[in-house]
Amino acid sequence: MDDRLADELMELAFRLAGRIRTGIDRTATGLDLPPAQAQALMHLRSPAPMRELADIMACDASNVTGIVDGLERRGLVQRRPDPRDRRVKNLVLTEEGEAKRDALRAGISEVAAEVFHLPAADRRALRDLFRKMLDDPADGPVGAPTGASALSRPE
Repeated sequence: MDDRLADELMELAFRLAGRIRTGIDRTATGLDLPPAQAQALMHLRSPAPMRELADIMACDASNVTGIVDGLERRGLVQRRPDPRDRRVKNLVLTEEGEAKRDALRAGISEVAAEVFHLPAADRRALRDLFRKMLDDPADGPVGAPTGASALSRPE
């Protein structure tokens, strides 16, 4: 690949990522959520071990503890012992947590509509290129479950 083209693609990707991050942060702020708590909330679907949340957020489990502490103080999640292994703490969304996550997802959908304001055919082509770029045989196809995870991947 032409190095100049790769550099241009990287610059464009960073600019696009910045627009997305700004939109997501604006949405989180509007819901009175710090960005890290918003990210955690976005990924929780059902009882899930804290270790899985750390993996999906690509951070150390000790960092997730602080994030979850904040979500718990807000009444958005509860820690519950895993019935199979009481040493493991599962995260469970409260009703308020589910409502906040739904509002967050709705706001992020609006951000996506702003950022990806292209004709439908171009959006599908871009999606297909993203999938092709992200498809890693070691991880399985994009969107494929990696074990019995109760966390969602960013959509």
